[in-house]
Amino acid sequence: MELKDLSSNWKKLQQTLKKEEPKAPPKRKASEEILQPRHNGVKRSRLNSKSSKLPLSLREGSTKSQSMGFGASKPTPPAPSASLALWAEDNDIPARDLAAAYGPSLKSTSISPTKNTSESINAGISPDVQAGKYIAIDCEMVGVGPTPDHDSALARVSLVNYHGEQLYDSFVLPKEAVTDFRTHVSGITPQLLKSARSFEEVQRAVAGLMQDKILIGHAIRNDLEALMLGHPRRDIRDTSRYPGFRALAGGRTPALKRLAKELLGIEIQGGEHSSIEDARATMLLFRREKEGFEKEHAKRWGMARKADGTTKNEEDGRTEKRQRKKRVRK
Repeated sequence: MELKDLSSNWKKLQQTLKKEEPKAPPKRKASEEILQPRHNGVKRSRLNSKSSKLPLSLREGSTKSQSMGFGASKPTPPAPSASLALWAEDNDIPARDLAAAYGPSLKSTSISPTKNTSESINAGISPDVQAGKYIAIDCEMVGVGPTPDHDSALARVSLVNYHGEQLYDSFVLPKEAVTDFRTHVSGITPQLLKSARSFEEVQRAVAGLMQDKILIGHAIRNDLEALMLGHPRRDIRDTSRYPGFRALAGGRTPALKRLAKELLGIEIQGGEHSSIEDARATMLLFRREKEGFEKEHAKRWGMARKADGTTKNEEDGRTEKRQRKKRVRK
């Protein structure tokens, strides 16, 4: 075969191959849902609404490489404060929607979107706020004496009601000389303690507010010891001891900051602590698992008693006995 014939046949072959090449698949529109790889034959969507609401550490398929920045997606909206989360929950508004709308300013733990979630620092008792059945407490401490790393004294105490409304807030003048204000954590400064109330005055006020109430706190024993107050154990709900929360920390005592971040999606203790915000976060955690708390409480203490001293189970038992006697008489 001559060279010119070979060249001609080669060109014809190339044209035939081009005609038979498969067309490239159409480009996927940006609006189409992106699917994750199959797991056990099931397609999993990245845009699954339930999984997207879970914290990253609890999402299915999350890996260490994601937390290290590999394969990172778009940054999530800033987490709202405890104040905003309480207000949003009471008004049936997803707190993260507000966080996305208002941006980084919601990282502030002193945000005050409404009167009910504002902070009136060192205001004492709030006369216009109703306590209700449940109140949450949190305290801030300072270091005292020659070993301030080990010895603490009460410097601020805050209480909020079920809806996060501030019931009480006061700085407390320690009886011993303060040798470490722990300002970077406690937020307490020498200037603030100049307007502090005496320990005895604060103790009386808090004792009055706590009376006949269900008290919610995180590691609440520390707060009560600092106040030198007691409270009936059956009327305490401690978020640091709730089994469902401890499971997240491998059975150990979970940090309030971690629980707030992972379970509520809110930021607290970003720098100097606010005892009002911490009390609100504690109340939110209790509200989230209120049914579980009451079940655990019933296991240990039995059913809540009525005014006549009986429980619902006891009353039901007595009713059944009366009905059986009536049937026998007939």
